[in-house]
Parts: sequence; structure tokens; C-alpha cells
Amino acid sequence: MPNNEEQNYLESLVREEFERCHPDDTFEDLKRRAAFSKEDKGLLRDWMPVPQRNAPS
Repeated sequence: MPNNEEQNYLESLVREEFERCHPDDTFEDLKRRAAFSKEDKGLLRDWMPVPQRNAPS
């Protein structure tokens, strides 16, 4: 599990791409909804590995 600083960094990497793909939504709104919706929780879970896969080694 990433620490808070690492989590913030990963989220900053995915935020712009998510909002480009979902122009009527924001990443912050998705995070908020994920606390109450299993569908949004799954969507958030699916998006978070994206920056980890694309990060330079």
C-alpha cells in the first residue's frame, strides 16, 4: 500500500487522463463516490494501476 505522498503522486498522474476520458466527471468526484458505490470503487481501482504501469523504472 502506497504511503500518502506516493498516493498523491499516483493520483496526480491519473487525474488528467481520467478527466480527459470522462469529460463530464472529475477524479475527485469519482474518489468521493467510490466510498458509497461498488461500481465507482471498481472504476477507481481500475484506474489507479495506470500510472504505476506507465512510470519509468
